[in-house]
Amino acid sequence: MSHRENLSVVIHAAGDLRLENRPVTEPRSNEVLLKINSVGICGTDIHFWERGGTAGFDINKPLTLGHEFSGTVVEVGSGVEHLKAGDRVAVEPGFPKKNDEFVKSGRYNLTLTDYTAGLPPNNGAMCQYLAHNANYCFKIPDSLSFEEGAMIEPLSVAIHACHRGKVTIGKMIFICGAGTIGLMCMLVAKTMGVAQVVICDLNSSRLEVAKKLGADFTIKVDGETPQILAKKVRAALGAMPDVSLECSGAELCVQASIYATRSGGTVVLVGTEEDHVNIPIIQAIIREVDIRGVFKYCNTWPIAINMLVLNRIDVKPLVTHRFPLNEVHKAFATTKAGKGVKVILKCDPSDPDE
Repeated sequence: MSHRENLSVVIHAAGDLRLENRPVTEPRSNEVLLKINSVGICGTDIHFWERGGTAGFDINKPLTLGHEFSGTVVEVGSGVEHLKAGDRVAVEPGFPKKNDEFVKSGRYNLTLTDYTAGLPPNNGAMCQYLAHNANYCFKIPDSLSFEEGAMIEPLSVAIHACHRGKVTIGKMIFICGAGTIGLMCMLVAKTMGVAQVVICDLNSSRLEVAKKLGADFTIKVDGETPQILAKKVRAALGAMPDVSLECSGAELCVQASIYATRSGGTVVLVGTEEDHVNIPIIQAIIREVDIRGVFKYCNTWPIAINMLVLNRIDVKPLVTHRFPLNEVHKAFATTKAGKGVKVILKCDPSDPDE
């Protein structure tokens, strides 16, 4: 394996992001070695870069980032039968290590014995080669690009969020935040047959993207109170939304979601990363507004792949910037500046573009 170069994006501490050659790991019996093609840069990666940690995960040793990825199988462990060298795969970055109560109940994302690529202490996929559990590598057909394969991770977040919110046909939906996850939630909700979607954001250009992708209404957030924002949502839809999907992480939007949602409705917290957020709890109590959390996803990759293959959803317009691996600092700066929607790192120098 030593003959393979493995250029990797390694975070050492807040603000200290480096390109380094790291060893290529031999795949174990239940693993495959992947040649990484495309990796999406997530807000979590930016938080590691800026702060040295996020959501309870802290950088204590050098770590290769990246958890939204796709690539090609180049070597197969002795116990792997469903994959072979040359298979193109989209990769679920996290998996349980023990068969605990959550795994048995089908909610393996909640297990405390979880491995997730790109979250401390596990190295991620912003590199050229990575060994990963073969059971969480899913074959994709030639009709799907590697970039679409990498976008299955944020698409899975949206699918899981919509499931948690019980988004179904005919419902009214409010989405806070028109970043990648908010837009993905909108696309999934539309596919599920909701009646109307209103989406809000600080960024006018992202709202333009939302409108092009099918948002019925958009609201530019401009310093109003949560109560006023909630009134704007109601005015746009002509009714209070059945479900609010909070994808921004902003306290104002968390509060606005509770004020806006109809009595008996549901608020799904998708994007909040702060340990403590002030909420109008009496509003939630007296109107029986359910507040539900979302942590990653479970059992979503096959669903997401089918949605893409059958053209039920199109994630290609969300990819707005691409950079080769050796321009990672430009890629991170572009993401931090809020330019475009999704920034993709191309890790295979022999196949830089789609």
